[in-house]
Amino acid sequence: MSEDTDTDDELLFLLLLRNKVRKRKKIWVHEINKKRLIFGEYHRLCRELETYEDRFFQYFHMSKAAFEELHETLSAKIHKQDTNWRPAISTKEKLAVCLRYLTTGDSFQTIAFSFRLGSSTVSNIVKEVCKAIWDTMQPKYMPAPTEETWRQSEIGYRQIWNFPNGIGSVDGKHVNVKCPKNSGSNYYCYKNIFSIVLLAIVDPFYKFITVDIGSYGRHSDSAIFENSTFYHEYIHDNIILPPKPLPGTTDPVPHVLIGDEGFGLKPYLMRPFPRAASLHDPQKTNFNYRLCRARRVVENAFGILTHKWRVYRRPMECAVETAIDVVKATTCLHNYIIDKRGNNDIDLLVAAEPIIATGITPVNPTNRRSSNEAFQVRDKFVRYFNSQ
Repeated sequence: MSEDTDTDDELLFLLLLRNKVRKRKKIWVHEINKKRLIFGEYHRLCRELETYEDRFFQYFHMSKAAFEELHETLSAKIHKQDTNWRPAISTKEKLAVCLRYLTTGDSFQTIAFSFRLGSSTVSNIVKEVCKAIWDTMQPKYMPAPTEETWRQSEIGYRQIWNFPNGIGSVDGKHVNVKCPKNSGSNYYCYKNIFSIVLLAIVDPFYKFITVDIGSYGRHSDSAIFENSTFYHEYIHDNIILPPKPLPGTTDPVPHVLIGDEGFGLKPYLMRPFPRAASLHDPQKTNFNYRLCRARRVVENAFGILTHKWRVYRRPMECAVETAIDVVKATTCLHNYIIDKRGNNDIDLLVAAEPIIATGITPVNPTNRRSSNEAFQVRDKFVRYFNSQ
């Protein structure tokens, strides 16, 4: 009985003590953020930028016309109704917040201070707008490739990059992310960072034909490629273009993707000869030159992507699901901006040095054994390139 009384006394004492501790008052909107409509970055700086096209482009990395068209496309998807508690954030402000995050890579808290919003609000806006960009624009600016897509790509690789029967340049890059909770070593890659992998096939005009995003950083290019939806839909089911002879020849040769040492040599995918094998063999050296010149397209595409969207230049401190949405949105915006600007810069990029993809890391090479058929296909390209 005495023990029960002591326990009750202790509980009563703890209850009284808790009631004496003054709780910090929670507020709905911080006093600073209540002045958003007067001093917030969107309502002051962004409005002024609208009258200066060059400054507007520096801020959003796109023209005002492209911004307005993008907003018109997304507005229905990201619009929210006003409530009795407060008016909703406008769709243009949401788009401005998201683009500013993508173009700077600043933390959600930094963006929140600039725009006088809550950090969680910025996080939710970025996820919402990025998802809307992919859902709304992917069918138009990165649709599922068709036979005509591959034909146009082959023409471009043949005429611009002197690689006939090439239909796309393929590569994978590590996108640095904050270590996900309870993920073990799944996202830990050979560069001692945590990452998800962006695997992309690029056309001769630096546009992404298709992307696979979100694979574990510990996987190789070949493993990711062979587990991708693209592989099962196009390679496994054999619905890419049928073989045709190389120019000036009669022997049919498969249409191929162009990759680096991160991929295994396949009848449908060419990779360069190892350095040791090509060092004293002019024919193999010439093949490597022609292949690497065409493969540079995907490297340049990644370089353009990371120069335009600087969110890639530091670890993405968000959930993996949000990071995947961010990567999807930026690849879609990459194609959108190229479509708006046209291909006027292609000739300059053909002669230029490769654009370094800052902030994303190449995937580890593979030494998987290839089939005799793959070696025979590569030998046909070697003979063709050395017969010209």
